[in-house]
Parts: sequence; C-alpha cells; structure tokens
Amino acid sequence: MAVTLHDVARAAGVSIKTVSNVINDYPHIRPATRARVEAAIAELGYRPNLSARSLRRGRTGVIGLALPELSLPYFAELADSVMRAADQRGLTVLIEQTEGDPARERSVLTSARRQLTDGLLFSPLGLGAADEEELAVEFPLVLLGERLFTPHLDHVTMQNVAAARAATAHLLESGRRRIVALGSYGGEGVSTASLRLQGYREALESAGLAVDRALIGSSGPWRRSGGAEAMRRLLEAGVDFDGVFALNDTLALGAMRALQDAGVRVPHDVAVIGFDDIDEARYSSPSLSSIDSGRDEIARTAVDVLQARIDGTATEPPALFEASFRVVARESSARA
Repeated sequence: MAVTLHDVARAAGVSIKTVSNVINDYPHIRPATRARVEAAIAELGYRPNLSARSLRRGRTGVIGLALPELSLPYFAELADSVMRAADQRGLTVLIEQTEGDPARERSVLTSARRQLTDGLLFSPLGLGAADEEELAVEFPLVLLGERLFTPHLDHVTMQNVAAARAATAHLLESGRRRIVALGSYGGEGVSTASLRLQGYREALESAGLAVDRALIGSSGPWRRSGGAEAMRRLLEAGVDFDGVFALNDTLALGAMRALQDAGVRVPHDVAVIGFDDIDEARYSSPSLSSIDSGRDEIARTAVDVLQARIDGTATEPPALFEASFRVVARESSARA
C-alpha cells in the first residue's frame, strides 16, 4: 500500500498540514520540525504526487518550444540546447513542429495544449508583421528567430546582418573577390535570407566591390539538395566565382558536393563558408568554415527570460536580446 501524508504526519508527530508545508518548501517552519518530517519521509519512502502539487501551485514545470522544422540540423540542435538549458533549471520542454505553416503557428498559440505548459518559446516562420495581433496572448511568450513582430514581447535572436558581413569579409580576407551568396529566394521581406544577404552586400561595399546580381544564387529549401542544385545551375551558366557564402550550412554542404563532382577544388579553386556551425560542419571533407551564431547562448537566454516572466521576477520591459557570434575558420576557406 502506498505511503500517504497521514502516515508521514503520524510518524513525525505533526499535522498533515505541516507535512504539506515541508513538502512545498514553505518558510517559517522550525528547523527541528522540518528535520523530523524529512526523516519520516525518508524512512517511509514517501513520494509526493507531483502532478497534484503542480496544479495547486498553478505551475506545471513544463515550457513549450515551437520550431518550424526539426529535420533541419540547426533547429534540431537548437532544440537540444533549449532542453539542456531547461533541464539545468528544473524544467521540462514540450516540443511542437509547425513546418512554418501559418495555421499551425496560430494553433500553437491557441491550442488547449498551452494549459500543459507555463510559457512558450516560439520561432514563427509563416506568420508575418500583419499578424502581430495573434501574439497578444495571456501566457508568458518569448519569440525566437528573425520575425521582429512587436516591442511588447521579449525576443531572442542572432546577429544575422553582422554575422553574414563577417562571413563575407572572411572570404575577402582570404583573397577571394567573386563571391557567390547562395540561398536567396523571392519575396523575402524581413527574413533570415534577406538579413544575411544584407550583410553580404555590406561587406562587398566596404571592400569597394560592386554587388553582381549574377553572383546571388537562388535556391529552394535550405537543404543539401537545394545547395547542390543551385551550385549546378551556376556552374552550367558559366558564372565566374572564387568564393561561396552559403546562407546556411546544409546549403554549403550541398554546394561543396556539386563543386567536387564538377572537378572544382575546395578551397584551392573556390573557398566556401556556411552559417550556423552545425555539428556536421566539423566532419565534412574538407571541413566546413561557418558562423557560430550563438545557438547555446540563444537557448540559455531564452529559457532564462521565459522563466523570469513565468515567475514574475522580471522587472524590465520586454527587450530584444542578440547573441554573440564568431567566425569558425576551417579547411573549406583556407587561402589558396
């Protein structure tokens, strides 16, 4: 038979309420009384009903994480970083995938599943600036990603423009002058692609180089196949280039494969750098230079900010938090 509060109270010689107060870590309990109750709990092997305890406190100890696509390495690794940061703070993470679909993103904000969580980390992709009203929710919400919707919510993101500028400058410093930006797509507005392209253009302009539209390579989805196909089109069109800044690492890996298949040597003929510094970048051949965009810092900051909003300890108004970044130079961008 399971041990009950009554059993613990009887063994410790105190009331049931006193046992409950000790379990819930209420203050103003005499040390000797707390010690007797804790000794009785240990001796009897009592296990509190954590679900009921959470309900009484109005907290579940669970936070939500809504991401566009977990099959993309960056988001999978971000989810891992968030779970690690949450675990260090005694929190559990409930992950939802939206695939960047506006209807699914709205569902994340309105679903009854929100009753299972104390707050939400949300990286929208399908919703745009016109959907700001959708974010007027009654639970703690922290935004991730590039969609800068509203000053009324905390937002944790990376320095896309500055980091892309640094990636392009890295190729310029290695002596490259005809640098492809790989990963553009139409109708961007404010997006990851548009911000990274802005950084690319700024780096070229700072170096006194004109932006050549022929060097901006469009792609489909940001996957290896998209990078390989975009690179094949550039090669078939006879575009002259000696460097590639791919807007993410999976595009870069696909582009390197297409270059190698065409007999183009990386980095001797063409230097390549990606963005996100996914784990695979270290193990490709050649190893891929990339931008470490501060994924772990983003995760830690987002969890801390959300927890402060949940606990009511945040005293500052909502703010924008930008993670630090660094260029990670590897074999693919070595000087020829």
